[in-house]
Amino acid sequence: VTITTRQLVSHLSGIRHYEKDIAKVKEEKEKANRALKLTKSHQDKEQKAKEGKGTENTDCVKQKKEHDSETKSRSSKPGRNDKEFEQEEYYLKEKFESVIESLKIFKNDPLFFKPGDQFLYSTYGFTLLSAVVERASGQKFTDYMLKMFRDLDMLSTVLDDNEAMIYNRARCYIYNKKGRLVNAPYVDNSYKWAGGGFLSSVGDLLKFGNALLYSYQAGQFKNKNSKLLPGYLKPSTVAMMWTPVPKTEVSWDRDGKYAMAWAVVEKNQQYGCCRQQRHYASHTGGAVGASSVLLILPEELDPEAVGTWPVAPPRGVIVTIICNMQSVSLSSTALKIAREFDREKQAQ
Repeated sequence: VTITTRQLVSHLSGIRHYEKDIAKVKEEKEKANRALKLTKSHQDKEQKAKEGKGTENTDCVKQKKEHDSETKSRSSKPGRNDKEFEQEEYYLKEKFESVIESLKIFKNDPLFFKPGDQFLYSTYGFTLLSAVVERASGQKFTDYMLKMFRDLDMLSTVLDDNEAMIYNRARCYIYNKKGRLVNAPYVDNSYKWAGGGFLSSVGDLLKFGNALLYSYQAGQFKNKNSKLLPGYLKPSTVAMMWTPVPKTEVSWDRDGKYAMAWAVVEKNQQYGCCRQQRHYASHTGGAVGASSVLLILPEELDPEAVGTWPVAPPRGVIVTIICNMQSVSLSSTALKIAREFDREKQAQ
């Protein structure tokens, strides 16, 4: 078969994740689909009730119910029995000298489906993607990324190398089977640099988010005096990265679809006095003993006024959270924070 880099970056390649048993993967996906159908059925019933009564009052009741349902479904506590972290490959201790060498973990395993047919989040898909970057650039993937981090002024973002002395490296924690807080076990992440092998700080992740948002918005500002520098990426490149890809899904945000290495929610409002979706991009991170999220909420720019604004991009809200605790759900918290700051900006 042919697997493209676009399929890899959108998790449509068919390459497995940590679970090797395809039957278990299918079972979990069927459970998720059943839950989604129940949610959709409930929403359809509410819509029919609204159409039958045809009043603005019903719109507002629906808004409250949807908000309550959303809050309940998105709110979760640290998972002490998280099945994801029961996979043995999360706890590999072998040191790999190159990304090409780490391909041996999965390169002889069968694909779970024909590339492009289904979505399956795969860390190993990104390992293969890092090998593509290495061959295309002619550099070691880790060297290539560290140079990029330097260009972005992300000087606190480094390889999660156990042997290196890294200033201010945090200790990581998990809950044991008795529900007690303990130190996270030793692991070596050299088998998945691209999918979870870097250490960073909230400051660096904010710089990363600002660089992307600047690149995304730079093309929308008129550059009369040639004072506006180009973004790190072309505006069209970021727009492509933040465009939902068909057949994808997002486990941590039911409103979103997966794009290119980002989960994306598109702007949408179907009914008056009801829930409104804003356009934003996000991604969560989960590792042994750590959790994280980065969310970018671009400001809605007025095309007519954008050239007269004195303030250059980036314009919007960026939220990042890093927690040295395993299996902590942070996406809903990040979205709430972003919305609060956005409301404050709009009120000024």
